Amino acid sequence: MYDKLFPPKKVALPNGKIVLEKRSRTPLILLLILAAVALSVEFTNFNLKVLFLRIGKLFGMIGEMFPPDWAYFPKLWGALVDTLQMSLIGSMIGALLALPIAILSSSNVIPNRLVTACFKIVLSLLRTLPTLVTALIATFIFGLGPTAGVVAILLFTLSYVGKLLYEQIENVDMGPFEAMESLGMTRIQAFRYALFPQVLPSYLSNSLFCFEGNVRYAAILGYVGAGGVGLLIKEDLGWRDYQNVGMIILALVITVYLIETVSEHFRKKLI
Repeated sequence: MYDKLFPPKKVALPNGKIVLEKRSRTPLILLLILAAVALSVEFTNFNLKVLFLRIGKLFGMIGEMFPPDWAYFPKLWGALVDTLQMSLIGSMIGALLALPIAILSSSNVIPNRLVTACFKIVLSLLRTLPTLVTALIATFIFGLGPTAGVVAILLFTLSYVGKLLYEQIENVDMGPFEAMESLGMTRIQAFRYALFPQVLPSYLSNSLFCFEGNVRYAAILGYVGAGGVGLLIKEDLGWRDYQNVGMIILALVITVYLIETVSEHFRKKLI
């Protein structure tokens, strides 16, 4: 259709031959993007003037957070530990559960297409649920507290690591696997000795990377009653105790930086 509206232009080569060069799709793509942005602004009632008028309040709030209230740290410590525990437990259990789910989702290991399709759909559905929504549902099932946060992080880790892992399994060299099967090994045994060593470094690296992100996710799960520092942030913002919020943010930044530094060191060793 595009080529009919904008016919290819003729280009003369040095040898005298005429060839046709298709028109660039860039103007059409830019036009579609601008139209989408315009429609989004219209439907969301976005007001650029309000953004510029009220942005100063954001910087004013940030200014009130510093210097942070250091006396608040003893109260913060327990919630920070809860956040780290939620992240660690949820990440570990989720990563461990991702391994069998990824195997059952791999079409080159499981010959039954229906089984692999079902597990891939399950992983896709889990990835579509935001972690906050999952935590909110978990609070209705397991009650308020860190347990709901652990379940939400677990499901996110399972879907994230499981997706990456089964894609890696489906792209490994199947030669050793087929050779071990021909020697009489079961498919699980062949996977254990032929395929798993090939994907193990990436599997561990992705699990560590997911743990880094889960620490940040766990920090806001308190907004839906899942415990941790998120609950303190919600309370302190409600009471306008911005110096306490500044202390929480500072503690989170330092904690996440230390975790990322250690995790990055180990991931470099694995890759």
